[in-house]
This record gives sequence, structure tokens and C-alpha cells, in this order.
Amino acid sequence: MHPAVHKKIKLGFYIAFTVMVGAAVFSYLIAINLINNATRLNHSIEVTKRLEVINADLKEAEAAVRGFSITHDSSFLHPSMVDRSANIERQYRQLRRFTENHPAQQRQLDTLKILLDNKYMQLMLAARMDTPGGERHEVQQNQAASNRIEKKIRDMERIEDQLLTEKSALFNFFSSLWVPVIFVTSLLAMIIGIYSFVVLNKEYKLQLHIDARLKQYQQELQQHISLLAKSNQELEQFAYVASHDLQEPLRKITTFSDRLQGKYGHLLPQDGLDLLARMNNGVGRMRVLINDLLAFSRAGRLAPENFADVDLNVILQTVRSDLELPIQEKNVNIHCDNLPTITGHATALHQLFLNLLGNAIKFAAPGRPLVVDITCQVIPGKEIQGIAKDFPATEEYCRISVADNGIGFEQEYADRIFLLFQRLHGMSEYAGTGIGLAICKKIVEGHHGVIQASGKPGEGARFDIFLPVKQRLHG
Repeated sequence: MHPAVHKKIKLGFYIAFTVMVGAAVFSYLIAINLINNATRLNHSIEVTKRLEVINADLKEAEAAVRGFSITHDSSFLHPSMVDRSANIERQYRQLRRFTENHPAQQRQLDTLKILLDNKYMQLMLAARMDTPGGERHEVQQNQAASNRIEKKIRDMERIEDQLLTEKSALFNFFSSLWVPVIFVTSLLAMIIGIYSFVVLNKEYKLQLHIDARLKQYQQELQQHISLLAKSNQELEQFAYVASHDLQEPLRKITTFSDRLQGKYGHLLPQDGLDLLARMNNGVGRMRVLINDLLAFSRAGRLAPENFADVDLNVILQTVRSDLELPIQEKNVNIHCDNLPTITGHATALHQLFLNLLGNAIKFAAPGRPLVVDITCQVIPGKEIQGIAKDFPATEEYCRISVADNGIGFEQEYADRIFLLFQRLHGMSEYAGTGIGLAICKKIVEGHHGVIQASGKPGEGARFDIFLPVKQRLHG
């Protein structure tokens, strides 16, 4: 998926998620307010209902006292007065509970309780009087108290009616928000969903196109791999031919030349002997060239199964032994650090050091002893990622430097010297085929490393080799 498309989808998801969360929180707050307002509405209704019950019970109690005053029939008082008193007390406790969050109503209720208690005591006193006329007089005296109670109840009911109106308005307001919130949320979710579907569908079609192209590229790659395998097979056949069929004519030429010189050398003039010598030199160079080409071919085909732990100190010691004669002839001083053990192809690494030391000896400066310094340093990959981008930062690399004080070269030729058959000097000055350093580069690359060259004319040359300490082998 393209990063820009992925970013848009993520942004759409974040927006949708934010909208959903916001809508959920808002809906939750609306629901809480609806529940709270519904509870308050119910409390207001209950307060009004219980005030009416108290007022009705009080009037029935007054009527019972009047009936008793007129008839002196105690059935008007019992159990009516006791039941009314108990019911008024129950209603009062309920009113205290329903108005616990309303201090003003609580104060009104306290005043009402005092008035009710006084009124009830007056009614009980009136019920105990012996004289009917006196009872009527007491009832008339208590009419003012009844009016005060009636007024207090109406005041409390008026406050509850006002609260009921306010709470009903809030309830209706929050109820009216519910549907728009759900509608807007659903609409946004639908828009974001459609947008995401369009983007994903477009990306899906693009992915199908990419998959088709990728399949085509894979088929083309497979064809190239087949061609490369065929080329490698032909190269191996060429190597076989070069090592056998091409060498055989050279051996015959050398044999016939030796026989000719041995049998008829005394009869040939000096020109003929010179021609034979030149022919033998040409055959020798051809043989060296063929062997170098074979070495170059082998350097590019390092089988991973042949990799193992290689002590570079042992390799270098063997190379010095192989070059013992030219080292002695040119009085070469070789200084070497202690080298590490790395994962590598022993034969190829031997060829690498053989070519580098041989190159230093070949291009020694006349008139001064040749000094070769071999230094080594183990460094993390992150410090040399500027040299090659594919160096893993977490792996260790050994940096091996081979420096000499030979004739050197111009820095502008630092890359050219690693190319096949590239020479900076003529055959008459220095022998060779121009393949040795190309073989070195092949070997280093076969070990997933890098080789670099630097030099100055008349001062010497330096070759820096970066090799992984442990190889990433894939078969």
C-alpha cells in the first residue's frame, strides 16, 4: 500500500474513532442528564402527591373532631385519628427523602412539620373537651392554624411546580439533542465509511495491477535467471576447455619448440633462435593469461558450503612462504598486525593475499627497500555504512589495510585498476596480465565485502579491505 494512501486511511480511522468516542461521550452525558432529570421530575411529582395526601389527612382529622364534637360518638376518633397521624408521619419522612437535595424545600418542610404538630395537638385537645360548645370554639380557634398549614402546603407545591417546569424544559432539551446527535454521528460514520471503502477499493485495484506486474517481472526474472544459469554453465564449459583443450596446443607448441631448439638449434642463425625465444615467451604469457582467467572465473563462483572459519594469520603465513623467493630477492620487510579469524573461503582468501603481496612486490620502487604494512581493525558496520549501504549496522567487520612504499599510482586510476585487463604500465616495464586486482575485487565481493585503493606516485599504494567477521550464508 502506498504510504500516502495508508496515511489517509489512518487519518480517516482516527477521525472516525474520535467522532465515535465524542458521540459516545456526548450521548452518555445526555443519557445521564435525562436520567437525572427524570429522577428529579419523579421526585417533584412525589412531593406534590404527598403534600396533597398530608392536606387530605389533616382535613379528614378535622372532620373527625367536628363529628365527635357534634355527636360525642368516639367512633369518629378511633381509629381514624391514629391512622391519620401515622400516615402524616410516613408522608413527612418520604418528603424529607425526596427533598434532600433541595435545602429551601427542607426548610419549608421543617416549618410545615411544626405547624402540623401544633395543629394535631390542638385537635387532640379539642377531642378531649367535655363541652360540645367549647369544642366548637376550639375548632374555630384552630381554623387560623389550618389556614397557615394550607398556605404552607400551597407554597411548597408552587415551588415544586416551578421545579417541575424547569426540569421538564431540561428534559425536553436533552431529549431533543438525542436524535440529532445520533443522526450526525451516523452520517459522519457513513461518510467516512464510504470514503474508506472508495480508497480501499482503489488501493485494491492498484494492488491487483501491481501483483500482475510483479508476476510479469517474476517471470522475466526467472527467464533472466535461466539465461544466467545457462551462461554460467557455458562459462564452466569454457573453463574446462581453457584448462584442457587450450592448454594442450600450448604444451605441443612448447614441446616442438624445445625439440626444434635442441635438435636444430646449432643450425639456426641468431634470428631463428630469437624467434624461438619470442615464441616461447608468448606461449608462457598465454599460459599465464589462461590460468589468470580461470582464477578470475573461480573467484566469482564461491560456493557458500565451502565457507568456514579461517585464521587469516595462517593464510598470510602460507602466502609469505609461497613468495619467499621474491621476498628475499627484493629484500621485502613485511610488518603485520595480529589478524582475526573470519568466516570465508580459505583458497580464495589465500589468492587475495597472494595477489596483493605479489602486486606490492612487482611494483616496488627501485633504489629503496620495499616495506609492506598490514594492519587490521575490527569495527561495527554502522561506522562504515557510508562505504557500502548494504553493510548491516549490527554486524562486525574487519578492516585490513595493505600499504607499501612502492611506485604508487595516480588517485584518478583508483577504480580503473580493479577492471579486467586494465594496466597502468606497459608489458615492457612490468610483467602481468592485468587480472590480479580484478580477481581480488571478485573475491572480496564474494565475501560480501568491499575493497578500495589509494595511492600517490612515488610514495606507494594502499589497499583497504572490509570483510564481515561472520558471513550471512544462504545455502
